[in-house]
Amino acid sequence: MTGSPGVLRIANCSGFFGDRVSAAREMVEGGPIDVLTGDWLAELTMYILHKTRDRSGGYARTFLRQLEEVLPTCLERGITVVSNAGGLNPEGLAAAVKELARRQGLEVRVASVSGDDITRRVPELQAAGVPFVNLDTGEPLPTDAPLVTANAYLGARPIADALAAGAQVVVTGRVTDASVVVGPALHTFGWDDGDFDAIAGGVVAGHVIECGAQCCGGNYAFFEDIPQPNRIGFPIAELASDGSSVITKHPGTGGAVTVGTVTAQLLYEIGGPRYLSPDAVARFDSIALEQEGPDRVRIGAVRGETPPASLKVTANLHAGWRNSMTLALTGAQVTGKARRAAETVWAGIPGGRSSFEETSEDLSGDLTGHGMAFLRLGVRGHDEQAVGRAFSGAVVETSLASYPGTFFTSAPTAAQGVARYWPTTIAVGEVVPRIECDGKPILASPPTLFPIHQSADPAPGVPAASRSASLGETMRVPLWVLVGARSGDKGGNANIGIWADDDDVAQWLQDEFDCKLFTAALPEVEPFSVSRYPLPNLRAVNFVVHGILGWGVASNLRLDTQAKGLGELLRSRVVEVPASLVASGMPSERWATMPAADRASFVNGVEHSPPT
Repeated sequence: MTGSPGVLRIANCSGFFGDRVSAAREMVEGGPIDVLTGDWLAELTMYILHKTRDRSGGYARTFLRQLEEVLPTCLERGITVVSNAGGLNPEGLAAAVKELARRQGLEVRVASVSGDDITRRVPELQAAGVPFVNLDTGEPLPTDAPLVTANAYLGARPIADALAAGAQVVVTGRVTDASVVVGPALHTFGWDDGDFDAIAGGVVAGHVIECGAQCCGGNYAFFEDIPQPNRIGFPIAELASDGSSVITKHPGTGGAVTVGTVTAQLLYEIGGPRYLSPDAVARFDSIALEQEGPDRVRIGAVRGETPPASLKVTANLHAGWRNSMTLALTGAQVTGKARRAAETVWAGIPGGRSSFEETSEDLSGDLTGHGMAFLRLGVRGHDEQAVGRAFSGAVVETSLASYPGTFFTSAPTAAQGVARYWPTTIAVGEVVPRIECDGKPILASPPTLFPIHQSADPAPGVPAASRSASLGETMRVPLWVLVGARSGDKGGNANIGIWADDDDVAQWLQDEFDCKLFTAALPEVEPFSVSRYPLPNLRAVNFVVHGILGWGVASNLRLDTQAKGLGELLRSRVVEVPASLVASGMPSERWATMPAADRASFVNGVEHSPPT
C-alpha cells in the first residue's frame, strides 16, 4: 500500500468508453495510488459492443491502449488494476492483457469476472416462470422479444475473490459502477458482507469517482469557478476502513474538488435517497460533506442497509432503425419556414409521417428572426431502407423546392440500428459469478442473503409548509443565479438534481420548489410524471422525469438523447423568488455578474437596488 496507513487510494482513469486515453498514465505518474480503476460500461455500451463484436472482440479495446502505457509501472509499484472494460467478453480481454504483458516481457496475474451475461438463459428462465418485468412500465418481457443482450449487475465480492487469489489485473463484465471501488476495499479492509455502513461508504465513494473528471469540476454548473479547465484532473478516493473517504486529485492538475463539485456528481443519475447496490443500499440522505482543504472533500460515514434480494438486469431489444437530418433556417419568419420545410419533407416520402413508427420535429436556435435556427427531423421504424437513404434523400431533394435559404448541416446518412432498453431484475441466486485467474477457475464466494430491513423513505414530492409570505418582496431571476443542476439518463427516465451553496436558498428549495414549480419552469416535462426527492443533507432536491427518454438512449429521437442538458435548460428559466434570497452570499455575486440592463428586466415592475 502506497498511501497513508489505513487508507486505500483508488484512482479513476475512465468515466466512459471513449474517455481521455492519457488519463491512466496521468494517474499512475501523477502521485501515489494503490488501485487504478476505470468505468467503460454505460447502459448503451453493451449494445455498442454487441454491434461491434466482430472487430472489437466484445470488449473495450481502448483499455489495452491505456494499460500498455502503465502496466510496467503498476507492476513495479504494486498498483492493482480493476476495470469493467471486459464488456461482453471478459475472458477475451484477460487473454489480451496476458498477450500485452508477454510482448512487454512482463509476468502478470490476470483475472476475469463474468457470469453476468444471461442472454442465452432468458428463454429457459421465462419458461420456469421468471417474468422479467420492466421496472419502468410493469410489462413482462414478451417470450418472442427480439433480445440482443441481457446482463445482470454483479456486485463487488467476485472482484475481492479475484484479488484474494493473487490477481494484479482484474477485468469484469457488467458490474455496478461502484463495484470496481468496493471490490478492492472488501479485499484490503476485510469487510464482511454484513458491514453495511462501511460498504455503503465505499459505494458512495465509487459513485463519486466513477465518472472521471466530472467530480473534479467537469461539466460543472458554475463552470466559471473552475481553475485550469482545459485539462481537468481525474479523481482519487482515499478510502478508510470505516467506509469514510476523502475525494481529491493529483497536485497540479486542472479543475477543483469542492463540496459543490462532489455534490453535483452525487446527484448524477440517481433516483430516491436509497441508492441500490448488490453489496449494500447506501442512504444518500445520510451523506455529510466537508471541505477538508484545497481539493479535498471529506465524505463522512454513510448509513447502509441490507442489499436487495434481486440483481438489476439491463436488457437490450432490437427496436429497428433511426435517422435524423438537420436543416438550417436564417433570418425572419422562422416558424413559417420550419413548417414549410417539414411539410415538404413528409410530402416527399411515400406514406408520409405514418410510414414510420415514430417521428420528431425539433426547432431550436435563434427564433427571433435575427440569427440562425435549426430544424431537426427524426424518424424511427423497422424498415432500414425507409429510415435510411429514403428519408435522408427525401430531405435533400427539397433543396430547391422549400423555404428560402435552405441548407443542411450534414450530408445524407444511413439508418442507425437502435435498441429498446429493458430494465428488469433477477433473483440473486439465479446468477453465479465465474472467476478465472490466469485461465484457472477460482471459487466465487456464495452470496449472503439477509433479511430485508429498510427504514422508510421520506415521502417524495411533499415540501414543508410554505414560508414565502414571511420572506417579503419577490423578484424574478433566472434559476442559475440561485442553484446548480446536474442531469442525466436513467433508462427511459431522466433525473435533474438541483443544489444550492447558500443555506437560505437551500431552505427555499426544500420548502418551495415542488413538482408544480419545477414543471412550470420546465414545461417540456408536462406530459410526463415527475417524482421529487428532497436531500436536505446535501442542500439539494432530486427530480425524476419518468418516460421522457422513451425506450432509452439507444432509441429515442431527442437531440439530447441522455438528458445531459436538461438541468442547464431548467437553470436558464426565470422564476419568482423572495428578493432576500438574491441579496445574500454567492447568489449576490452571480447576480452582480449580470449586466445592469439584464438584471432590471427580471424585476417585477418594482425598482430594486442590486444586492450588495
